[in-house]
Amino acid sequence: MVQTSTIVAATIGTVATGFLAYAVYFDYKRRNDPQFRKQLKKESKRQAKAAKEEAEAHTVRQRQAIRAAVEEAKEEGFPTDVEEREAYFMSEVARGEGLSGDGTDNVEAALCFYKALKVYPTPSDLISIYDKTVPKPVLDILAEMIAADSDLNLGSFGAGSGSDRGLD
Repeated sequence: MVQTSTIVAATIGTVATGFLAYAVYFDYKRRNDPQFRKQLKKESKRQAKAAKEEAEAHTVRQRQAIRAAVEEAKEEGFPTDVEEREAYFMSEVARGEGLSGDGTDNVEAALCFYKALKVYPTPSDLISIYDKTVPKPVLDILAEMIAADSDLNLGSFGAGSGSDRGLD
């Protein structure tokens, strides 16, 4: 009578031998058959092209999602009362920091920072702060949101708080 361990060992040995034989065959074909090498190159190029197209499609989808999020935030509106704006700003910044810390939903985190930016009295100063504190992926999405919003008045960003240094 044949033991189970002998059958398992023989099966594993057969599978390993088959895998090793395929690896040797593949390496031999790769080294010695020019048609096989061409076919491998074509397949590699096709896969790279498909990956590039998928990345471009993902970028387009993300930009559409960003524009939709900006439009939705505009439709919701923003508080006008000073105390409401301050509370809204603090809650959105806190929410954005929490979401950007997780790193799971960068678009939602950027949307929170965008909403806080919309109610802040001097947006260019806040952008400078965001530049130093917000993670780069979220900051890039936030930059696209700012670019998508034609109503956002940034003033002269380059001539922000440091422009009056010559007056001292």
